[in-house]
Amino acid sequence: MDTSAQQLADRLTTALGGGETVTGQPWLWRPLLQLLATGQPVTTAQLATATGHSEDDVRHALAAMPDTEYDDSGRIIGSGLTQRPTPHRFEVNGKQLYTWCALDTLVFPAVLGRTAHIESPCHATGTPISLTAAPDGVTDLAPADAVVSIVTPDDMTSVRSAFCNHVHFFANPAAAQDWLTDHPGMTVLPVADAYQLGRPLTQNLLDGTTPESCC
Repeated sequence: MDTSAQQLADRLTTALGGGETVTGQPWLWRPLLQLLATGQPVTTAQLATATGHSEDDVRHALAAMPDTEYDDSGRIIGSGLTQRPTPHRFEVNGKQLYTWCALDTLVFPAVLGRTAHIESPCHATGTPISLTAAPDGVTDLAPADAVVSIVTPDDMTSVRSAFCNHVHFFANPAAAQDWLTDHPGMTVLPVADAYQLGRPLTQNLLDGTTPESCC
């Protein structure tokens, strides 16, 4: 990564790696994603077992994550990785799932330790974009010059509205130009560079996923 990309990665890691969001609570983050990846709703009891924390700890953590999606029975169905349809289709282990944003599709394979097949429309033109994302990189990208929009917000109270809702795939840099004009301060990166951008955040969170790392 060049200096400017490294600075962007550092800002993104700082923005997403702290506070009362799921990424700010690494003891919960990976187990929750792994359970969601089964394609079944997740209960607090399952999360307590998976994390080694009490159900009260889990409920307290979830209460601080306003974007978490629940079904009618109060079970979790989405937190970055979701069982509710979005434009970002994320197939892993034969399960059709979805993500909240384009960068999620590049980050989650390393968190899950699995390869995922991804399809998402260009945010400007609707052109289908497809790729394979593995824990060690991206392959089979089409169109080959697709890009990802990136934002580094200051207020991450709601990670979905502040970050995810602005992080899209575009078929090529030209397709993103009107969107960039309407969203000053944001940028776009080639998909491979966006993957590299997410690696520091992913690694920091993976390094802190044991129960002992919690508060």
